[in-house]
This record gives sequence, C-alpha cells and structure tokens, in this order.
Amino acid sequence: MDDSTLTTLALAAAVVAVLALVTALVALLRLRGVRRDFTTLGGDGTTDIARVAANQNRRIEGLATEVTRLREQVATAEDDVRQSLRNVAVVRYDAFGDMGGRLSFSAAIVDDVGDGLVISSIHARGESRTYAKGVVGGRSSITLTPEEQQALASATQGETRTSAPTALPHPDRTKDAS
Repeated sequence: MDDSTLTTLALAAAVVAVLALVTALVALLRLRGVRRDFTTLGGDGTTDIARVAANQNRRIEGLATEVTRLREQVATAEDDVRQSLRNVAVVRYDAFGDMGGRLSFSAAIVDDVGDGLVISSIHARGESRTYAKGVVGGRSSITLTPEEQQALASATQGETRTSAPTALPHPDRTKDAS
C-alpha cells in the first residue's frame, strides 16, 4: 500500500473513532438521564425497573385507599354538620304592656332539617320564667306563641340578620327577627 492510501485509511479510522466517541458520550448522557429518572421513581440503582414499577403501583394503591377513607370521613363530617344545631334566631319583645326594654325573648335553635328547640324567657317586674319546647321538622307538638313561631320561621329560612343587643356566641349564625 502506498502512503496516500494509508493516510486516507488513517483519516477514515480517526473519523470513525471520533463518531464512536460522540456516540458513546450521547449514550452516557442518556444513561445518566435514565438513572436520574429511575432514582426519582424510587430505584436505588441495584433494583430492576420491574420492582420499582411494582413498588410504585403499591404506593398508588395505598394512596387510592387513603383517598377513599378520607372521602368517607368527609361524608360523615358533612352529615354531622347538617345535624348540628347551627341555625339560630332570636325574637325580643315586651311580654307585658307595663314593661319596656324588650327584655323577654324567644330563641329558636335548629339543624338544617328543622329539628331542635325553642327557648322562651318571659320577663316580668318581679320574676322571669323560662320555657323550652322541642321542634321536629320545623314543627312543635306544643303550641308555639307568635314570637316563638317567628323565631322558628326565621331560624329555618336561612336569612342571616344580626343585631348587637341579641347577638349570641356566634353572631354570624344568629338571626334577630325582632
């Protein structure tokens, strides 16, 4: 072989070597990316992808079970809230013509379906009397006074009107129907 053929062959070999080196570097960079992704999935470099995928599947199933449990707890909490006595209305009035200051009151305290109670306090000069009447479905088996009926209607309507003189511990949920 002559020198020009050997030179051409050497140049071709050098080009092939450079291409092989570039291909090896690209493969190395891709391998690093795959290893990084594998580590992100939970692999430690010694476990195969099938085990990592199975582990991820178990974790996802565990999360699905937890979400189901949390949904059940939220549903139970919503039921508890609907059954809580959270609708309150107060009607203040003068029970007797000779008394001023609207010191008598009727307060209705019911849940979302109208179950609860009506409390009335009648204030006179020398005494004060308090009455409690049960309410089921927005109705009482005991006859309600007009003031008690007004308080019950206001509590079950869902309108929120507050008044400083009659505000209860939760004024944002208190209705003053007077």
